[in-house]
Amino acid sequence: MKYLLTNANVFLPYGFVKKDVLISDGRIVSIDNNISPVDCEIFDFNNCFMFPGFIDVHVHLREPGFSYKETIKTGSLAAAHGGYSDICPMPNLNPVPDSVEHLKQQLDIIERDACVNVHPYASITQNEMGATLSDMENLSRYAAAFSDDGRGVQNDAIMLSAMEKAKSLDKIIAAHCEVNELLKGGYIHDGEYAKLHGHKGICSESEWEQIKRDISLVRKTGCKYHVCHISTKESVELIRQAKKDGLSVTCETGPHYLVFNDMQLKEEGRFKMNPPIRSEQDRQALIEGIKDGTIDMIATDHAPHSAEEKNRGLEKSLMGVVGLETAFPVLYTHLVKTGVISLEKLIELMSTNPAERFGLHSSIDINEPANLCVWKLDEKYTVDPNDFLSMGKATPFEGMTVYGKCLLTMVKGEIKWKQN
Repeated sequence: MKYLLTNANVFLPYGFVKKDVLISDGRIVSIDNNISPVDCEIFDFNNCFMFPGFIDVHVHLREPGFSYKETIKTGSLAAAHGGYSDICPMPNLNPVPDSVEHLKQQLDIIERDACVNVHPYASITQNEMGATLSDMENLSRYAAAFSDDGRGVQNDAIMLSAMEKAKSLDKIIAAHCEVNELLKGGYIHDGEYAKLHGHKGICSESEWEQIKRDISLVRKTGCKYHVCHISTKESVELIRQAKKDGLSVTCETGPHYLVFNDMQLKEEGRFKMNPPIRSEQDRQALIEGIKDGTIDMIATDHAPHSAEEKNRGLEKSLMGVVGLETAFPVLYTHLVKTGVISLEKLIELMSTNPAERFGLHSSIDINEPANLCVWKLDEKYTVDPNDFLSMGKATPFEGMTVYGKCLLTMVKGEIKWKQN
């Protein structure tokens, strides 16, 4: 199939330029002015913006094992709706992808049902129990990286062995950092809101203390290390210093940590996730981290649950919120339109940088796969979870006024989402 996308402001290596883009057999064959259409479907995107497809290195698709929450089909449709061409699902599944046999169950469903590029993680340890390494040697051919997301690896020796193995395989360890003995039953940030409303808090140290340990192990092993969903000011500073020291360390944060602080929480499950939304000081430190390059990318930690699991209030709801369909409009509205960062910087955080770190594709260029999205940035609307394609509806952004509608998402030259 051939497509001609005309008049869009296209994100190219040297900036935004108004161009036509011709796509044939899944690839971009021309980027020019006034391309003459020949036997192709034409879309006029005047006053719209074309970006490389977004890449989310931290999502939960819940299949196999928990398909009542989300499936690979619905989660990847949600990704396309949000402008994503590539997503990396985490391994807290049933079975856990700790062997090629287990991972193959997921890969078979991806092959059958996924509408965007899906690059699964394998687990660091068997059944994510933190005691014995997974079959990292054989899994490395299929896995985007290794993670025990949802749990921190508590045993120092196990994490050291994992990093040594990952180094030998040239693979990334992507760590959920959490010291279990410091959690003490907490479920929101151990801050002012928790004190005022009688909630049990999760201290910041439970996150940054394990990051500190892991960085010391990276110094010993030289492995590629990526920190998932950082939320504290101390985490930012530890990673900033590790980068200055020349270590192969990258990190991500999530949209909700950049937009909210703990005093904006509500007594609803849609504000509960792990790590929790933290203080205004932490939020500002995260913003400085994205501005100075300490934070490499923004990932949603898209974590769908059933309505019943999220309707139990702050204390008893399960951890996790959805994010694939709101990430760009929320970040564009709160960071770009307010002048905190440029639009170009946001595209780096959502596409260029994750692609570079995880060895994926992210560019609009001749002969490259047509993985792209087109947005109407001046369209204003209210976030309504009923419009989501994800089975999960719990989002802290519900009711928020945002700018930016995704009009089209293409993956390998095929239309995966189109706004009617």
